[in-house]
Amino acid sequence: MGQNALLGSTKRSYSVMSDPIYICESSALTDGGLGVRFPVTADGGDRTGFVVRYGDTAHAYLNRCAHLPMELDWNPGEFFEEGGLYLLCATHGAMYEPDTGRCTGGPCRGGKLHKLNVIEQDNKIFWAPDNDVRPALA
Repeated sequence: MGQNALLGSTKRSYSVMSDPIYICESSALTDGGLGVRFPVTADGGDRTGFVVRYGDTAHAYLNRCAHLPMELDWNPGEFFEEGGLYLLCATHGAMYEPDTGRCTGGPCRGGKLHKLNVIEQDNKIFWAPDNDVRPALA
């Protein structure tokens, strides 16, 4: 299947230079469970993205709190709070809706995580770069 079919109707001005980038097998994610981190380039440097499963759908974000530029997980892959309903910034306590990235509580109320284009196909999860988040340099 061609690259444009994988990206579907996503409207971004980023000029895609390569196929979507593999993150993990679909089975690596459980609803409200551990997420998978992956390397990206953002703001001119090496950063991480992450993907989680919520409501039986994979959602990916830049791993950066909307309040201060800190990664959300303090233990790799632990993005959800205990109940598995919200993404939690372990440093500041900001809570985010897993499906939208919108902050619902804490110091960033009203802010949003940077959502990444995610594609789940043939039991595999991929991400597609946008104008702000690109493949890792290294």
